[in-house]
Amino acid sequence: MFFGKKKFRLAAMLAGGLLACSIFTGCGGGSQGGGGDKPAGDEIVVGANFELTGNHAQYGANANNGFKLAIKEVNDAGGINGKKIKIVEADAKSEAAESVNAATKLISDDKVVALVGPAVTANVIAESQVATDSKVPIIAPAATNPDVTVEGGKVKPYVFRACFIDPQQSEVMAQFARKDLNATKAVLYLDSSSDYSKSLGKIFKEKFEADGGTVVMEEAFLAKDQDFKAALTKIQTANADVIFVPAYYEEVGKIVKQARELGITAAILGTDGWDDSKVVDIAGKDALNNTFFCTHYFEGDADVQAFIKAYQAEYKNDPNVFAALGYDAGKMLINAIEKGGNDSDKIRDGVESITDLQVGTGKITMDAATHNPIKGIVVIENKNGMRELRTKIAPVTPESAERKEADN
Repeated sequence: MFFGKKKFRLAAMLAGGLLACSIFTGCGGGSQGGGGDKPAGDEIVVGANFELTGNHAQYGANANNGFKLAIKEVNDAGGINGKKIKIVEADAKSEAAESVNAATKLISDDKVVALVGPAVTANVIAESQVATDSKVPIIAPAATNPDVTVEGGKVKPYVFRACFIDPQQSEVMAQFARKDLNATKAVLYLDSSSDYSKSLGKIFKEKFEADGGTVVMEEAFLAKDQDFKAALTKIQTANADVIFVPAYYEEVGKIVKQARELGITAAILGTDGWDDSKVVDIAGKDALNNTFFCTHYFEGDADVQAFIKAYQAEYKNDPNVFAALGYDAGKMLINAIEKGGNDSDKIRDGVESITDLQVGTGKITMDAATHNPIKGIVVIENKNGMRELRTKIAPVTPESAERKEADN
């Protein structure tokens, strides 16, 4: 998940320069990062930089809830080596420039040793230069664009993520369409206002056609559109086996509902942006039959039950994927603090060395070369208003990827 990478790059660079000046002229040095020496005491101060207002507030607020739950659990258990973790929250306001401002304050004023968030790609990329210049590690819960952690072929040393990346999602769904559904013809229906959607569509087309299928039509919509029937009427004429809609659940629900009203019976496929129970309320349970999407976990798996029950107890509702990934980011940070204490560079090293760590969505290992977690993917089928596990794809490690390339 999520969103474009180029907005407000200049704002990020300018804010990064201002922050660097404030660090080196006003705060002194210090090996712990976050703007210099940390105040003495029994707290480890970390920053939560999420979109709490604006267009992406629903994503940021849920991820923040998951993150806070992970920290609450460790604090309730006595903290880490007798120290509690203190969260300082800031509002990224669903804007890249505001994400930079929030990160600047958290680092220079609040002296955080690590940052978690924001939720969406553009905002994470915007803050990353500020944090990197200050040597403060970032864990991005849900930003799936590859450029979040790698730029110009080089890994960003202080930026990590808790989610898999867009190419993995598109490849999984292209293979599922060809091999599980025996699809030969596909239509792409993309959100042209979203880099997330366009990137996923591009990679799906490459993988689907490389595997012998054909993308016979491409159509587009805009986020917040309400009426999709004109485009869907065109799509209906393509007589495709599958329609790939890598978008978010608000639009997805309406697209699926209107497609079925027009008599379109083809399988409709998507990615992790679908992963919210509200899609059933929007589309209707019957309309969602014969739809499939990939995501980060299946709630029926045994190893995610502890997280789900804890979230339900804390917030009195079910977690969505953003909440789960926020919790994962929190568990990753806790593991790194256990290894590195109250020191930003050691926390960075701790995140990079995560191995077989149990988080909310399963177990993960960090790929040090890309700062992406090695984790499994599940494909979910919507059936009569319920979610059923259709297939589970094991984590792809660098070693297994090398073996696959050699076999080919």
